[in-house]
Amino acid sequence: MTRLNTHTHWADAAQALETRGDAYVIVTVLGTKGSTPRATTTKMVISKDDRFGTIGGGHLEHRASHIAAEMIGSDDQRIEYFPLGPSLGQCCGGSASLLFESFAGAKLNIALFGAGHVGRTLAPLLKQMPCRLHWFDSREDFEDAHDEYTPIHCSEDPTDAVKALPAGTWFIIMTHNHQQDYAILRAALQRGDAGYIGMIGSTTKWRRFCMRLEHEDITADAYAGVHCPIGLQQVPGKEPVEVAVSVAAQIIQRYHQHNLHSQVKGVDRRSLKALGVTLQHNVLAQDD
Repeated sequence: MTRLNTHTHWADAAQALETRGDAYVIVTVLGTKGSTPRATTTKMVISKDDRFGTIGGGHLEHRASHIAAEMIGSDDQRIEYFPLGPSLGQCCGGSASLLFESFAGAKLNIALFGAGHVGRTLAPLLKQMPCRLHWFDSREDFEDAHDEYTPIHCSEDPTDAVKALPAGTWFIIMTHNHQQDYAILRAALQRGDAGYIGMIGSTTKWRRFCMRLEHEDITADAYAGVHCPIGLQQVPGKEPVEVAVSVAAQIIQRYHQHNLHSQVKGVDRRSLKALGVTLQHNVLAQDD
């Protein structure tokens, strides 16, 4: 059952849910006739776990909440008409039309492990993408971080956090500890469903990690897609802002390639060429 919160304004609730990438439904009193609990344009927001605001309570709100719950996760819109007396048993006697607008939320989950200089610079950039950011660090001294940009504390062994993330999560690994980096990398590879794995470090660090993975019988095919050093080679520099921009650029590039691949998957290439469509080779190659 969803929690009721009547103190948060619907606009603030929608903005917070949008920032987190959560799916939600806005319910608006579109029109009224006769006596009704609330006036036209009254709104409430319903997510998977919470309800913000109210359209008057009673059976009307109960029915509206049930419809909204069925719509969560879609991008649908619908209008429903409710005569309050005969069908809902409310004594108002009027009628109301409700508009339901569903916002699917972010389909991309990004897990950022590490809140050092680069992590703190990168997190605000990632939060501007259409994604849900999960940010972790095992250290406890983040009092100087703004609440909106404070990472979730995880233990010195972050593998439980890796296991709890949604399927298809994109992993960015840049902790203060090489052993933690390796533990996160190994756990992400063992899941077998990561959408992307990138890790900060030198080519020497990566070679050593590859040797450890092979020693633990993790095949080269399993880690062939790991990006280490992470980021675009076209964006050089070692300052935190330079590394963060390089990583963000690679994530954005991969995100658009992923979307493009999803759109053209199964489309005949000769048909695309006939339309004059040119696609990057590494995207089309995924169809082979």
